[in-house]
Amino acid sequence: MNYLEQDTYGMYTVPDHHGPGPRLMGAHTLIGNDVYNRQNEHLGDIKEIMLNVAAGRICYAVLSFGGVLTLGEKLFAVPWEALTLDTENKRFILHVSKDRLADAPGFDNEDWPNMSDQTWSHGVHKYYGTKPHEVYESAIED
Repeated sequence: MNYLEQDTYGMYTVPDHHGPGPRLMGAHTLIGNDVYNRQNEHLGDIKEIMLNVAAGRICYAVLSFGGVLTLGEKLFAVPWEALTLDTENKRFILHVSKDRLADAPGFDNEDWPNMSDQTWSHGVHKYYGTKPHEVYESAIED
């Protein structure tokens, strides 16, 4: 599925390309989008988008790889900066091979990592060759 197929408001299909996309897009239209690599291999699809609410920034796309109907599925928090939107093919590109992705730090649906942990964040960014942003560490105080 791609963002045009999930556009319930018609914001991407306005004649003459007026409208918000592809530089400004609704998060719900990106969930389920396919992710490929430069070798045109299907790597999976986006299951979730993780936001740093305090900073107003997208931090990670949670990518699902492998498995059938979520059985045996492995999840990966891919830094948003590691993804490129391919508007021609209506999908995302991640510059890693299937083998490299299979070896990436991942998790399963029942055991999500603490994505605000600086050590975890730096490890993920190092793996994908991106630079980590500051993570909002302290809880909102009353």
